[in-house]
Amino acid sequence: MTISTHIAGYGAYLPSKILTNRDLESIIDTSDAWIQSRTGIKQRHIAADTEATSDLATAAAHKALERAEWQPQDVDMIIVATTTPDYTFPATATRVQDKLKAGSAIAFDVQAVCAGFVHALAVCSSMMKDGMAEKALVIGAETFSRILDWSDRSTCVLFGDGAGALALQAKQNNPEGAGIIKTLLRAQGTDFRSLYVDGGASTNGKIGHLRMDGKDVFKKAVTRLADISQELLDQQGLDAQDIDWFIPHQANQRIVDALGRKLRIPAAKIATTIASHANTSAASIPLVIDSYGQQGHLKPGQLLLMQALGGGISWGACLVRY
Repeated sequence: MTISTHIAGYGAYLPSKILTNRDLESIIDTSDAWIQSRTGIKQRHIAADTEATSDLATAAAHKALERAEWQPQDVDMIIVATTTPDYTFPATATRVQDKLKAGSAIAFDVQAVCAGFVHALAVCSSMMKDGMAEKALVIGAETFSRILDWSDRSTCVLFGDGAGALALQAKQNNPEGAGIIKTLLRAQGTDFRSLYVDGGASTNGKIGHLRMDGKDVFKKAVTRLADISQELLDQQGLDAQDIDWFIPHQANQRIVDALGRKLRIPAAKIATTIASHANTSAASIPLVIDSYGQQGHLKPGQLLLMQALGGGISWGACLVRY
């Protein structure tokens, strides 16, 4: 008996406050033209002071449940991919479980920064194949604005807040081949200073701020994501022409464009929301899925190639038949 993991629904939540590039011009030494030319970003959403990561995650989860036509008590497992949890502990997923009133569903967080959602998909699929859950919510949720150094113009312009969720269901004997087909994950801890937060409970007891070597991250992202994506395609006997939608982490439009060229994926097949969302870390991929799903671009049977790189450095790629 073969068990596969299917997308049953999707949902998203973006805070109501929008911070445009023009707004940033009054805060730091930057310009709309400079930001757009280097990143492709026009605006980002910023969580209200009263909004925690679990609030964003819960709102996105409700939308995914609605589209899946599930009730919260139907959910067996909740996985939240986040780098900006409500608390050091407990897991933000347990807060989401409580706010959803999802009974005693398994609930835990996955922390792989921008690559967190791909890692969470892999964990969910593996646990479903082991029979530990039949219906799950995998959520990417971030309040990255809380860990930005707003005096550092090279990083604070890049990120935004938001949450996206997928309702995933385990199905037996799947002749159509739908669901999560394969995920590859990698990490290189020696590169951690390329992208990290300079704080932590066991180092200095502070929350800290995001620090990044942008040029180094750009180079590593393009090389490593192209390599792992090609490896995944080769393992499945596929090439770029077989992919219907390439859904990369929305870090920087120039990175996305470079990956498309390197993998020989036409621009028309590359899904992007970076202009309006900026880099929402673990939330970026499910936010793209929600946006393109609502626009009617995603069709049953299509092949989706997702991939992301984040602090660690950690990266991964996931192939899904929608």
